Amino acid sequence: MTQLDTLQATTQQKKKLHPRVKALLRPGFLLGFFILSSSILLAVFPWAFAPYDPNAFDFMAIQQPPSWAHPFGTDNLGRDTLSRVIWAYQVDMQIAFFATFFAMVIGVIVGSLVAYHGGIADVLFGRLVDVTITFPFLVLVIAVVAVLGPGLTNMYVAVTLVQWVYYARLTRAEIMTQMTNDYASAGKVMGYSSTRIIFRHLLPNATTPLITYWMTDMALAILLGSSLGYLGLGAQPPQAEWGVLIAEGRNFITTAWWMSLMPGIAIVLTGLGFSLVGDSLADVLRPRGAS
Repeated sequence: MTQLDTLQATTQQKKKLHPRVKALLRPGFLLGFFILSSSILLAVFPWAFAPYDPNAFDFMAIQQPPSWAHPFGTDNLGRDTLSRVIWAYQVDMQIAFFATFFAMVIGVIVGSLVAYHGGIADVLFGRLVDVTITFPFLVLVIAVVAVLGPGLTNMYVAVTLVQWVYYARLTRAEIMTQMTNDYASAGKVMGYSSTRIIFRHLLPNATTPLITYWMTDMALAILLGSSLGYLGLGAQPPQAEWGVLIAEGRNFITTAWWMSLMPGIAIVLTGLGFSLVGDSLADVLRPRGAS
């Protein structure tokens, strides 16, 4: 093979990888990956980045504006706002994962079984979806939390009880689409069990929209957790959580604006990171030739 042939072959290989690599090299994905990786780092090692104890009172430094000593200022008890925002990453990233993971697992299993077997189970599931989507999501979650009581654990239970229906609906649609392909019929002809056909053949080919939806849902879970924390139904003071921090600063918005602004910026940036990474993964995982 000549040098020219080798160069042409290398160029063709690069072109084959180009669409997916290009999606990962977009500024949106790079920015989202940087934000998301930084958020995970702050959530795992908050003590390495927080300059002060997040719950340490300093009555000589009450409501100080941003300065070199306190870049995000201090709150009404003299606590360092930067340290509390950093430690809140641990709680809110935990909310993003646990508030969506169990709902996704339950929804994927139920949606797969309902789509494959159909019948009365599919009819009952359709009625459940109709009832669930009739009410606003946040209203249902607040109602369940009000019954169970405030706290992070009860919030996870409430979100799981409501959110799994949306994952199941998406999974059902994707599995039914995959069942129109020949390999699904071939599995039945070869005598494969329904469990093998669903979880080894159908579901792996339906993961792209699920992963994309999960990334977006984690961003929404942070907003939900912050909303419940603001209302006093999520994380409880003195635990550092962005919604709790905003609620603590609402009475001082004109005199100590940084108390609410800084955790609000953290919420927006983290949600943006999840959204940008999710959109880029959708492009990467989309089958070749799909629009």
